[in-house]
Amino acid sequence: MSTVIEQPVEARLVAAAPRMPSIPATLHYDRSDPFAVRMTFPAPATLEGVEVCWTFARELLAAGLLEPQGHGDVRVRPYGYDRTVLEFHAPEGTAVVHVHSSEVRRFLRAASELVPVGLEHLQLDLDHDLAELMRDAC
Repeated sequence: MSTVIEQPVEARLVAAAPRMPSIPATLHYDRSDPFAVRMTFPAPATLEGVEVCWTFARELLAAGLLEPQGHGDVRVRPYGYDRTVLEFHAPEGTAVVHVHSSEVRRFLRAASELVPVGLEHLQLDLDHDLAELMRDAC
């Protein structure tokens, strides 16, 4: 069984111009980091011309489908019938993208099949992680 889920999504960048261009993005979920999801934007879709990856809580993404969530660098909220807005705040500025809520729900369903919500802690090997930290400290 795979331990990673990657799902391409179509994101629409919200800009000052009337047309919202589509940009490719990928949602990632990895069993080895069970509380987190990542959203990656390829280099051509970013101002810096390098791939940009945001990591945030799976719980934030799920809750943001229903009502506005987040107070930090990543914020998620529903928009209309089948859109979800993700805001990414960085010192360089803020990027706001719309994605189809159905794509987010499909991704979250697949992640929940891999690691059910509430059972994420069972994926962690705290003894191993502590040993790694101690080894690195020496």
